[in-house]
Amino acid sequence: MKIVVNGEEKDLRQGISIKELIEELELGGRRVAVELNREIVPREFWTDKRLDENDAVEIVQFVGGG
Repeated sequence: MKIVVNGEEKDLRQGISIKELIEELELGGRRVAVELNREIVPREFWTDKRLDENDAVEIVQFVGGG
């Protein structure tokens, strides 16, 4: 299935969860926020929320500094 991640089209397996997507993108363990079709998805729902064809996902990483 095709979805858009941060403006880039990706071909992923059907039924992938947000958590699995984060792991596939090697972002696990990092502080990130996820928006699905313009709505923020709280971390506690990442395992259960499955992606569908043509979904748009935005992933934002938090960067600290001083």
